[in-house]
Amino acid sequence: MIVARNFRCRAGELDLICREGDVLVVVEVRMRRRADFGGALASVSAAKQRRILLATQYFLLLDPRWRGLRLRFDVLAWQGGGEDSTPLWIRDAFRGP
Repeated sequence: MIVARNFRCRAGELDLICREGDVLVVVEVRMRRRADFGGALASVSAAKQRRILLATQYFLLLDPRWRGLRLRFDVLAWQGGGEDSTPLWIRDAFRGP
């Protein structure tokens, strides 16, 4: 179930926030046409992860009904363009504190 899309705050943006059973899943969606500098997956740097974590904390502060759920951070990445691009969904791509 999708809880929120494109949640924005000063810390950054959360692309998708979903609920899967007793887990709140924060999904970072990335697309890169070329693999320069590591491509779509590499673009979720440590700094980007920190911004996602901060934005998630703020989201939970604003909407306390989700606080009791476990958290999971996924990345949905597309590499390439057009018909030859294939999405890659990485569950539990990184961990929060």
